[in-house]
Amino acid sequence: MAYAWRWVRSFVFMMSIYAVMGIMGVVFFPLALASRKGARWVCKSYCKVVIWMARWMVGIRSEVRGTPPTDEVMIAAKHQSFFDILLIFNAIPAGKFIMKRELLFTPVIGQYAYRIGCVPVDRGKRGQAIQKMVSDVERGAAQPGQLVIYPQGTRVAPDVRAPYKVGTAVLYHQLKQDCVPVATNVGVFWPRGGIYRKPGLAVVEFLPRITQGLSKSEYMARLSEEVETASDALMREAGFDPDGLG
Repeated sequence: MAYAWRWVRSFVFMMSIYAVMGIMGVVFFPLALASRKGARWVCKSYCKVVIWMARWMVGIRSEVRGTPPTDEVMIAAKHQSFFDILLIFNAIPAGKFIMKRELLFTPVIGQYAYRIGCVPVDRGKRGQAIQKMVSDVERGAAQPGQLVIYPQGTRVAPDVRAPYKVGTAVLYHQLKQDCVPVATNVGVFWPRGGIYRKPGLAVVEFLPRITQGLSKSEYMARLSEEVETASDALMREAGFDPDGLG
């Protein structure tokens, strides 16, 4: 009975956050058209609303640990669900994401993503996509901010091990910017699929930055080791064994 009641609350919560997205997206769209700053304000306001609703409606509290960067850096983040996107974007002053191209055609999300400077990538073309991603990022460099990339390329469930893709290393070298790794455990409470939301403390943790000067192989090894180790620790803190041994 308790599970059924929580599932109902989770369903109402999910319907509510998408309804709020649509309402805010339409009402404030003139502001988003007027300036990137306006679009960013709308997106941050939506993040704050959902973070509040998650705590009130389904018992998901949230916490940001470490020091979110304020300068122009690349952020390489663990991606487990929609919620880590909101927590990261809300924590940094001018975030813009590497995102799959299909999202540009999603109502509300696509229009606002374009306005805040997100970079769409065609994941199906591999090498060509990496080169286009680099050129698109460099072309958008005139818009200062923090570029967020998900080095595993997609959402990854808490108990899944997925490889880190080379695109993040290419950007690390091409952009000549430091990289700030980010770990998370949000997938324990807000999974990548389904309706049910579990109460608890969802965390995103900004780790010490990786400065310029590493080779691609050194960078990839350090990034994956630091993000996976810290994410595993956060998930164990939440009572979930990422290796499925407990």
